[in-house]
Amino acid sequence: MSTHVKRAFTYRFCPADAQAAELSRTFGCVRKVYNMALAARTEAWARQERVSYHQTSVMLTAWKKTGELAYLNEVSSVPLQQALRHLQTAFTHFFGKRARYPRFKSRKTSRRSAEYTASAFRFRDGKLALAKMTEPLAVVWSRPLPGGAKPSTVTVSQDAAGRWFVSLLCEDPSVQPLPATGQAVGVDVGLEHLLALSTGEKIANPWHERRDRAALAKQQRRLAKKEKGSANRARARLKVAKIHARIADRRRDTLHKLTTRLVRENQTIVIEDLTVRNMVKNRKLARAISDAAWGEFRRMLEYKAQWYGREVIAVDRFFPSSKLCSHCGTLQEKMPLHVRTWTCDCGVTHDRDVNAAHNLLAAGLAVTVCGAGVRPQRSTPDGQSATKQKPSRREP
Repeated sequence: MSTHVKRAFTYRFCPADAQAAELSRTFGCVRKVYNMALAARTEAWARQERVSYHQTSVMLTAWKKTGELAYLNEVSSVPLQQALRHLQTAFTHFFGKRARYPRFKSRKTSRRSAEYTASAFRFRDGKLALAKMTEPLAVVWSRPLPGGAKPSTVTVSQDAAGRWFVSLLCEDPSVQPLPATGQAVGVDVGLEHLLALSTGEKIANPWHERRDRAALAKQQRRLAKKEKGSANRARARLKVAKIHARIADRRRDTLHKLTTRLVRENQTIVIEDLTVRNMVKNRKLARAISDAAWGEFRRMLEYKAQWYGREVIAVDRFFPSSKLCSHCGTLQEKMPLHVRTWTCDCGVTHDRDVNAAHNLLAAGLAVTVCGAGVRPQRSTPDGQSATKQKPSRREP
């Protein structure tokens, strides 16, 4: 059995008019099938019954034979079957208490995408052709695929800004564990500085959303004045979406560079186990926290650490990393957010964020010494618990 990591390689492409029309029809059919299957399963759930993937597959066959849904036969059947599989996965996560109940896909807000398995596409000599299409897609191969790559699935999508993407899932033999290093680092995330490391280094927050805030507000005001359903409103909406896409692209690029650097330089990385979902409920800080993307930073860090043989440890969110003196261990009673430097009774002056990174590193290394899965009681001198993270396999 191959032990190679599977990675998704994403590229831009520009479809011909006929290809764009075919893909748009496919996106609509995928959304329709997903929503109908979800409705059927929800109705069965209300009757205390469960509907399996195979039962929804039988339903799909019956739907295609009706006059109202005969148009489902006009697109490839593979993306429709994949939509049912994705719904099954969503219910599996729901029953496993790892996710909320699946939601219906919206024409306006849901991601437009369709997934093709190997039977529904042909990849040969650097050309990719999908089922129901006579010509290959005009893909911009911005980076090479692994040598001899054989994609297992191909996902075509269009974002809100109108850009077309194709993502090929392939095994990548180049992803191998890096040589072991004795380096360990504590990482404290923040807003004034995006990251503060236990080495004393502080990485500035690029404030991606703030840089385009004026332009975004201007286009959003123009959008609000357009008549709903008009062509002018559609054009204005596209301008807003393009600004959002530019912000997201910059943010993703920054996080990829930071996480790759941390994983390459350190064997052990200690972070704080933050509940970002709850933190963004603070109306004063929600925009800044969302722009910093702490959750995405952790996601990238965990899957890259797993790829390259590194270890990520998350310290309990209640650990008083900012209020604890990393030199003598004295715990301060209060530490308001506006206090950025403070002096302990022992005479040592601390930078708030760097001190927190030092304490996170110490707590994380204590877990490593105790063994995986050890959770110190909060009555111990260091006060809180820390756990080793076992990230699941992720795709970039």
